[in-house]
Amino acid sequence: MSKQPVLVVLAAGMGSRYGGLKQMDPLGPNGELILDYSVRDAVNAGFETVVFVIKKAIEADFIAIVSPRMAGKIEVRYAFQELTDLPEGIALPDGREKPWGTTHAVLAAEAAVDGAPFAIINADDYYGPSAFSEIYRFLTAPAAEDGKAHFAMVGYRMENTVTDHGTVARGVCQVDEQGHLSKIRECLKLAKVDGGAENREAEPELFPGATPVSMNFWGLNSDFMAYARNRFAADLGEMMDTNPMKCEVLLPVTIDKMIQAAACDVTVLESRDVWYGVTYQEDKPQVKAALAALHDSGVYGDLTK
Repeated sequence: MSKQPVLVVLAAGMGSRYGGLKQMDPLGPNGELILDYSVRDAVNAGFETVVFVIKKAIEADFIAIVSPRMAGKIEVRYAFQELTDLPEGIALPDGREKPWGTTHAVLAAEAAVDGAPFAIINADDYYGPSAFSEIYRFLTAPAAEDGKAHFAMVGYRMENTVTDHGTVARGVCQVDEQGHLSKIRECLKLAKVDGGAENREAEPELFPGATPVSMNFWGLNSDFMAYARNRFAADLGEMMDTNPMKCEVLLPVTIDKMIQAAACDVTVLESRDVWYGVTYQEDKPQVKAALAALHDSGVYGDLTK
């Protein structure tokens, strides 16, 4: 019997003091955190276990704030992403504080996931109920036994993920005729414009509003863990030679390497829900109003109970 899917929440980017940090800001009308919405939507979709990936430095504070909100709703496990958790032969640079990236965070959760299929989300993003239902359905469906790993990604429309208040980073996706992800490219300076978004990293590049983008919502399994574990040291080692203080191994980049090596396919599950997140302080009023409207329409009740 296959194991039930697990939800993995990447939260190691939080600091040890919560004042003003977006992940712990109450944004819902009853004081809900973004995490409250994600867990409620996950439970309604069928998830029974959540793994929070955090840093040891914030363990006590995180558990004190988050665990009471999860009590009686979902089984909670913890995993720890630490700067010192490095492959043999790679030393921690003096003064390095930045985490090693989202692939490293997922690998930190390997023991807690315990071989089950799993979904990955960010702690500070609102994804919408349909995304959790779609990813759970994918993770519990029989997979083809063809020697290839089979993953999924929830894709959002570019126009539903950009902000009025500055640039954002998104994984811009190419999808083939079979609905599989064929390429994902990290664009770090996407600005909202009429009809879509403009990439302002170098020469301006326009993307239509319907362009699919990744918001780091993935459906993966132990095949990913095995590949990432084998590749992480080499990928990090290459970057450490040129950028030891800020280099990261990012989840979309690792998955794209698997795609290009024909080691996996990734089914893109389209979501027309609007993503919400507080990239800038100026985003807060809009996010609060949107969440209040979802409560008013009956999508959510009081999630603090």
